[in-house]
Amino acid sequence: MQFRKILISTAVAVSLAGIHAQAAVSPQEAARLGKDLTLVGAEKAGNGGAIPAFDGGLTRPPAGINYKVGDFHPDPFAADKPTLTIDGTNYKQHLDKLPAGAVATFERYPQTFKMPIYPTRRSATFPEYILEYTVKNATTGKIVGEGAGVENVAVGIPFPILSKDPKMAAYEAIWNHKMKYKGIALRRWNNQVVPTVTGQFTPIKLQEELLGLYWRKGSTIADTGNVLQYLYQVVVAPARLAGNGLLVHETIDQLKLPRQAWIYNPGQRRVRKAPNVAYDNPGTASDGLRTNDMTDMFNGALDRYEWKYVGKKEMYVPYNSYKLHRKGLTYQDIVRPGHMNTELLRYELHRVHVVEATLRAGARHINPRRTFYLDEDSWQIVVMDQYDAAGKMWRYSEAHCINYYEQPLFWATIESHYDLKSGRYLVGGIDNMDSVIDFSIQTTPDNFSPQALRTRGTR
Repeated sequence: MQFRKILISTAVAVSLAGIHAQAAVSPQEAARLGKDLTLVGAEKAGNGGAIPAFDGGLTRPPAGINYKVGDFHPDPFAADKPTLTIDGTNYKQHLDKLPAGAVATFERYPQTFKMPIYPTRRSATFPEYILEYTVKNATTGKIVGEGAGVENVAVGIPFPILSKDPKMAAYEAIWNHKMKYKGIALRRWNNQVVPTVTGQFTPIKLQEELLGLYWRKGSTIADTGNVLQYLYQVVVAPARLAGNGLLVHETIDQLKLPRQAWIYNPGQRRVRKAPNVAYDNPGTASDGLRTNDMTDMFNGALDRYEWKYVGKKEMYVPYNSYKLHRKGLTYQDIVRPGHMNTELLRYELHRVHVVEATLRAGARHINPRRTFYLDEDSWQIVVMDQYDAAGKMWRYSEAHCINYYEQPLFWATIESHYDLKSGRYLVGGIDNMDSVIDFSIQTTPDNFSPQALRTRGTR
């Protein structure tokens, strides 16, 4: 078995290495950015109906809202009312705008699952320097190998205008998601719950620190040491898991160096290399309901799938989820049997990029097929469909995003992953009873070394 794995890995590596790096677009195409396209490549125009033209998004706290940095973000669209509620009685009237996973969720929970549809607000945006470098990247960015990495980009989104080749466009879209601005350094609570079918749960309290050298102003890939992002995670509760630590160095060119990961066990007081913190191995305390590569909807290497860009489509997706983000919500407010409390959810009609991933011959993953839906204004994956080996819908994931307007950046405040076979699900990113993401922390790569993991570990 080990020999077979080596043969597969070698074959994939040779295949990837044999693909020439490919540039994104010509200067003539890139000139569209800031004209009919936004600076990140979205269509500026609306659709003549529910989707409005892009007006710049939220680049600062909304006027008239009492907000200071460090607060949970007040809802800039609190006065909005749903224009439509999709539920078990009418979802078939909206199949053309629903992800397959949402349809399966309505079929699994016809009496309780609902999607309140609100007016579309194109709030997503980025700091000005991120946009500036994104425009520059349009004519220089290249895919390394067959999706194994990128080169010749700095700071911003690498491919604001996608290649016309469906395979290359798929790689570019996923790398745009992976490399979109998430703040340079941050500390957050990433608490999660994994309810039983009847809704019982024990909260898992996770505290995390992240550092992304790539997003420093003026930074290039060469300045990062080939590390896109450093992650430190420690379990705070329950007591039986407290002190367990995880360290990840997420690399950019994974042909040069795959992801590096280490775990710390407080009982053993020992740091160990953890190559299994990748792909479809279970995430921290997830009861098998979240694989490692489902964090942030998708992360890690692309090498186990064949990728195809399907196109753009108007779909109902979670967006501007400030009601779910608000301070003081309890786990009990959020969790219901089968799915989250739909009274706290907000969906809007947006244009999304649709990318299909199909398992490579000879590779393995518990999800042989996945469909990703990326918001055109942010490149954030907002929805993911995941199928089983028989081709049936298995898991449906949603990223409930807000604009963190003090940055600004558009990112998930909470992620939900529904297992439609077992009737269970996982909700991650809950911080309502603790504190909002702190983007102001000062840290260095030294705090993300294997040696530092042991000294930071506590029981």
